[in-house]
Amino acid sequence: MSSIKQLSPEQRDGLLSGLKARFEKNMSRHTGLNWAAVQAKLEASPEKLWSLQEMESTGGEPDVVGRDARTDEYIFYDCSAETPKGRRSICYDREALEARKENKPANNALDMAAAMGVELLTEEQYRELQTLGKFDQKTSSWISTPPAIRKLGGALFCDRRYDTVFVYHNGAESYYGVRGFRSSLRV
Repeated sequence: MSSIKQLSPEQRDGLLSGLKARFEKNMSRHTGLNWAAVQAKLEASPEKLWSLQEMESTGGEPDVVGRDARTDEYIFYDCSAETPKGRRSICYDREALEARKENKPANNALDMAAAMGVELLTEEQYRELQTLGKFDQKTSSWISTPPAIRKLGGALFCDRRYDTVFVYHNGAESYYGVRGFRSSLRV
């Protein structure tokens, strides 16, 4: 991930073009919203565009899933069919990473999300995402874990199996080739 949080004009145009195509292809995810308004917000927020590029480059396929009328923000979630490939095989947070004595993963979900300028989905957001399609049918995604669970060493993840969304727990230091994280971004 780049330390420069601004895109070149070519990157910006390419990202906006890709986001527009995805927006138009998946209108059921954002009924009643129009791309021109979304694009205007994006163009006024170069750092948010950078975060969307990070979501895109790690395989998240970000798309608009709603608008918060109270804050006038558009909400993007990772909408890739499976948990993003560029964010798999990671444990939950830095504490979990440092606790591993051997076979440490390369990174952790919370640090990656912070570096990207995004947030892990909450359980509520994950369930909302699943109303828009069928996601994580072969993979799983870490979700934001309540402090009381994390304090005891655990972390939560979700997936979709048997046409049902499941929430599970695991030790925060665990990692698997098919577990990553999905993120959200408000613009």
